[in-house]
Order: sequence, then C-alpha cells, then structure tokens
Amino acid sequence: MKIIQVVGARPNFMKVAPLHRAFSKYAGVQSLIVHTGQHSDPNMSTVFLEQLDLPKPDFYLGVSGQSYDQLIAEIQRESEKILRAEKPDLVIVVGDVNSTLAGARAASAVNIKLAHVEAGLRSFDNSMQEEYNRIAVDHISDFLFTTEMEANANLQKEGIADSKMHFAGNCMIDSLIHYLPKADLQTIREELKLQHKNYALMTMHRPSNVDTKQGLQNILSLCESVTDKVHVVFPVHPRTRNKMIEFDFWNKLHAISNITLTEPLGYLGFLSLLKQASLVLTDSGGVQEETTYLNIPCLTFRKSTERPVTISKGSNVLMNEFDMDQTLAYIMQILNGNWKKSEIPELWDGRAAERIAQIIMNTTI
Repeated sequence: MKIIQVVGARPNFMKVAPLHRAFSKYAGVQSLIVHTGQHSDPNMSTVFLEQLDLPKPDFYLGVSGQSYDQLIAEIQRESEKILRAEKPDLVIVVGDVNSTLAGARAASAVNIKLAHVEAGLRSFDNSMQEEYNRIAVDHISDFLFTTEMEANANLQKEGIADSKMHFAGNCMIDSLIHYLPKADLQTIREELKLQHKNYALMTMHRPSNVDTKQGLQNILSLCESVTDKVHVVFPVHPRTRNKMIEFDFWNKLHAISNITLTEPLGYLGFLSLLKQASLVLTDSGGVQEETTYLNIPCLTFRKSTERPVTISKGSNVLMNEFDMDQTLAYIMQILNGNWKKSEIPELWDGRAAERIAQIIMNTTI
C-alpha cells in the first residue's frame, strides 16, 4: 500500500510524525510525505522536521506567500501532478490549514481515497478561514478520524455517515507524549534565565488578533498588564512580527519590562518552556490541547474554540475579548493556585496514530 501525507504548516508536522512512525511498522506500506512549503521559514518548518525525526519530504512544492485563492489553487495543481504520477492508494491530510484543504481537493480531483485526521472540529465562527477548510475537507473525505466525541456529533449533524467516522484520539498528544523526554533535556529555560513555574508563556498569531492595528494594540496592552504580575516569554510568530513592524508597535513591544521576546521556537524548545510555565496566554488551537494534557492553566484569546473538550475537561478558559481586568483576575487565581484541575480526555493516550494505522490497514481501499 502506498500512502501520501500532505503537510504544509507547523501544526501538521506534529500530527504526521506519529502517523509516519505507525505506518512504518507495517511491511509493504510506503509512506510518502508531500511538503507544500506553506510555512517556508526554517524556524516554522525545517527545524520541526528535524526534531520530529521525520525524513526529508519526498516532494517539496515550495508554495508560499500568496493570496488564499492563489495558494490553494497552486498547491492543488502541483499536488495533482504528484498524485497522478505516484498513484497512491490513500491520501492523508491533517488539521485545518490551507495545505489541508488543497491536498484534500487534489485527492478528490484525482479520485483517490482521502483520510482527514482531526476531523469534525467546529468553532462555529465562519469568519475563520480554518472553519471553512475543516468543513470542506470533512465533506469530501472517506475516513474521518476524530479527537473527541463532540467532533463525531458535529459530523452527524452535518449528515456524514457514521461508517466514515472513527474516534481515534489525538495525534498531537501522541507527539507530545513521545517527545517529552527529549524536551526535558532542552536547556532553553536556563539560557533564558527563567525560573521553574515562574513565568507565563504567550503565543499570538491569529489574523483576527494580529492583522489590525486594534488587535495589535490589544496584544500590547495585554503584555503591559500581565508583566506587572508575572514574567512573560513571547516567541513571536513571523506574521505577528511583520504586522508589529508595519503598524509601528515593534519598538513599543521591546520597551516593555519583564518580558522576553524570542524568535519562533523549535518543537522541543517550545515544549520544554510549555511544561515549565505557570500559565499560558494564546490564540492557538494546538496549545489548548497541549496545556490540557499537561494540566497548565490556559487563557485563550478568541471568540470561540473548535476544541471544546479543552474547556469542559481541560485547563482552558476562553477569553472572548481582551478584558484586562478579567485577565488579571484569572492570573491572580492561577498564581494563587486556585485554577481548575485538568482531566485528560478520552483516548489522549499516545496511541491515536496506531489506531488510525490499524483501521486503515484493516480496510479494503
């Protein structure tokens, strides 16, 4: 059996790594990787492939830095060429980034079976491009592997057949569990002179937060307010950095005391900082999951989340606006040890990829 997995952006790599390992255990399975190049920055791409022990991609499309429609169209066109030449039995796409949608469309156009890993997640916020991507991919997929039962319920409401759905667990957590020992060996906390459980880790990159002057002002105000209570470590996403410079906020961010700004971090370095943080401020989807597993208090600055289990069972709280009074009240609760205890969701046990591989191998494609 020949399987092609499509990756393009940072979150994809953590989900594909355990899948690639799982398929490699089966004799007669050829697992190939197509890297679209959606994230071309070495800190967002190459270092992740190396740290996750992924092989050099079999195909690299080098597609990046275009408008949404142009990006989707070019990735789909170039992916179709590969699929027609390689004739795989199955295409796997993961998550909800633009490369996910383009790879899925390519498989559909060439009439190759398609599996979507992390299917059924819904934010119910149609202003998010990722929401459109998720829905579109789910409705053309033959296998839908879900991370939580809420996702199955979403798919059922949309009329997708139960026979296509498989509750398998979370491949992002597979990677977290697998690489925690390596993350524990990282020295980044010492290099940044950080004390154990004595800092907040922050990530901000969503267009809704960083693409406008008001959004950036909100982030700046958040940093100014939070640093009065706790040291903040902020690895700055390239998109965020570029927008900060464009709107003349970059020097103001640097001028804030009690904050450490870094370049984007590799997976192991980020995981090391995450594990030792006292709290997390984020707009990321994956970080909500990681903090839930690690039982680290998480404040998510978005109107909605497609990962409700991180709130119902996890350590996450949704901040639907940049309310500084509420944020500081929550932070004081956290620092005083009064935060809710996280429960690890069902099947977040490090074996999701094994279950996915087994289901696929036991199915006639």
